[in-house]
Amino acid sequence: MTDTDDERTEADRLTYAETGVDIEASEDATAALLEAFGSDLTTEYAGLIDIGDRYLALATDGVGTKLMVAEAIEDFSTIGIDCIAMNVNDLVAAGVEPIAFVDYLAIDEPDDDLTNEIGEGLAVGLEESDMTLLGGETAVMPDVINGFDLAGTCAGLAGKDEILAGEADVGDVLVGFASNGVHSNGLTLAREAVTRNHEYTDAFPHDTDRSIGEELLRPTRLYTDLLEPMRDHGIRAAAHITGGGWTNLLRMGDNEYVIENPFPAQPIFEFVQEEGNVTDEEMHRTFNMGTGFVVALPEERADDLVADTDGQVIGHVEDGDSVEIRGLSLS
Repeated sequence: MTDTDDERTEADRLTYAETGVDIEASEDATAALLEAFGSDLTTEYAGLIDIGDRYLALATDGVGTKLMVAEAIEDFSTIGIDCIAMNVNDLVAAGVEPIAFVDYLAIDEPDDDLTNEIGEGLAVGLEESDMTLLGGETAVMPDVINGFDLAGTCAGLAGKDEILAGEADVGDVLVGFASNGVHSNGLTLAREAVTRNHEYTDAFPHDTDRSIGEELLRPTRLYTDLLEPMRDHGIRAAAHITGGGWTNLLRMGDNEYVIENPFPAQPIFEFVQEEGNVTDEEMHRTFNMGTGFVVALPEERADDLVADTDGQVIGHVEDGDSVEIRGLSLS
């Protein structure tokens, strides 16, 4: 490869920050906001309120720019599931049982078809996570919103002995659970990559029965079914692999997380990487790359957890301060 080719390759390479999302800057801004309010979050994934013999937990999140893919192909039927999943999965990572949800839809003009399809997805997510919808808000704000935005807040309950400690121990085994695609983060990078040479309506090369847009819209997997086996098998800490990709494992404490057997990345990740000329490191710092949820537990209990779930042992915990995966060292 010539020097000119090297320069072209570097110039052509996408990163999440260059597409407009700087994860470190976002985390710094969140920390500054919490400091301003004097907040002291009890867990990495949910805020807790002591209500006597148990905790009331709250988590809030949205669907992000995945909405723009839905808008582009006019398919809004699954994004409600994403809205539910991004919230309940955070509560599960804290050891909390989700019980109720409220949604917030901001839109530039009323659209019955849009709201009905969103409602269909919310209904599916609520049923699968065994939650109640307590209500919500639809705000029509043409001076503020161009298109629409969807977010929600989830409430949960947990006994005081059910909240996960949140700290993995050296020697623990890591059990992972497969994702089903991109889920609902990193879409700013994914969208920029796949639309360089394609339309969302083009056939997805790895599955020509689906379009690229449909592949990106696969709804985020719900991990609420893991809550009971997590409690039964002595889970110390859990990580929901969302924004920040595999660096989310560092939220389980200052250790080295050695990943030897991750789930394979689905073809959509290969497609995004090729189309955007994205490095392996950037892919693993942005996306779940095939594994959407990870837990840490004592070695002697790992086999029983795997037997009771669809998880697999993916690695272990050592002294250090990084995530070691597929020849990469992330910190």
